[in-house]
Amino acid sequence: MSHQTADLKILRPKNRVRYLKLIALFKIAKGLLLLVLGVSILFLNSRAVWMDNLSDWVADEILLKHSKVVHYLLNRLQDILAGGGVFRATAFLSLFYSAVLFTEGIGVYLQKRWAEFLMVFATAAFIPLELRHIFHRPSITAGIILAANCFIVWFLYRVLKREPAQAPTQPRKVVIETR
Repeated sequence: MSHQTADLKILRPKNRVRYLKLIALFKIAKGLLLLVLGVSILFLNSRAVWMDNLSDWVADEILLKHSKVVHYLLNRLQDILAGGGVFRATAFLSLFYSAVLFTEGIGVYLQKRWAEFLMVFATAAFIPLELRHIFHRPSITAGIILAANCFIVWFLYRVLKREPAQAPTQPRKVVIETR
């Protein structure tokens, strides 16, 4: 049984809106997690034991020992942000990306086309990093995250391809009669 593009149930208007709202809520939840992480890192700076453990975890998650480029860039960033170091930069980066996720999520929830484009590009940009992460540290969680992000990119691409951009409405011509 073959499915044509128009026959996919997931792309029917009622189902499409449900999936868009589900994706939007997923992005908002990720934004909340990053917001909590960013604020936590900013306030954990005074606790040395926690910071050492967090430092080891971050270095392990971003595969610091596998990438000389990442190590170099983080060292340069640390030099630039001499007062706060890598964790302060990580906190601000986390807060920035949290804002991007909130923008994507709220925009897609409100069914704004620009937010769908933003979400496709922002989500697709991280897929190569996720593949690299799976290559160096395979795990079920990383696989699920990769699959979810690939689904989001595929689904939004199909939605954007299927629905042409609406032309801006022409302003009405108002005729004023004077007598």
